[in-house]
Amino acid sequence: MAQQTEPARRTPLNRDRVLRAAVALADGTGIEALSMRSLAHELDVVPMALYKHVANKEQLLDGMVEVIVGEIEPPADDAEWKSAIRRRILSARRALLRHPWASRVIESRTTPTPGVLDYLNSIIGMFRAGGLSADLTHHAMHALGSRVWGFTQDLFPASPSPAPADAHPQAPPGALLGEMAARYPHIVEIVLARPHDSASVVGQGCDDQFEFEFALDLLLDGFERLHRQEWTSAERI
Repeated sequence: MAQQTEPARRTPLNRDRVLRAAVALADGTGIEALSMRSLAHELDVVPMALYKHVANKEQLLDGMVEVIVGEIEPPADDAEWKSAIRRRILSARRALLRHPWASRVIESRTTPTPGVLDYLNSIIGMFRAGGLSADLTHHAMHALGSRVWGFTQDLFPASPSPAPADAHPQAPPGALLGEMAARYPHIVEIVLARPHDSASVVGQGCDDQFEFEFALDLLLDGFERLHRQEWTSAERI
């Protein structure tokens, strides 16, 4: 009688495997396509098997945030405060760029996850270790806003510049640019001041990474100047 082959042993399901599979699925198909059912299909289990590890979709998203935050490099102990914060934020930016959906999920959480609180606490701790007052640090965190995660919310969408309302629909690109320059000379001037980057989220003509670091450095330099001046918000009241 032919010897029966033992069935292949299934990899045990655990919370970490569930969360990492969810992150990979969101990376591949988009966060909108992620559901408990689609994740169960990806893991080749019945949907009910997932509920032993995550109670619901919201808990799943919380866990996915923890996975992403876990990808951020730990802070450097021996670095000067400005460079340490800069490195930490740019590491967060790299993590979120690897997972384009993550910024929206982080913003959607009504209660910060432990990993999110740990990260924010570390940034605040770097300011305080650098000698900045709690008062200045409070306002610095407000000024950084979403930049603390490596992304910005106050950017123009990546879409072509609008043509003048009375532009001829069949006008060649050169003619349209001429009409734009005549009506909006300052906009056209700054758009043409830099090489174009069609993938930019801050408008064609911008380098996302450069613009992000430019703004981050301005903010950090400003915080340092206020610290040296022993600035306090009480002076502004």
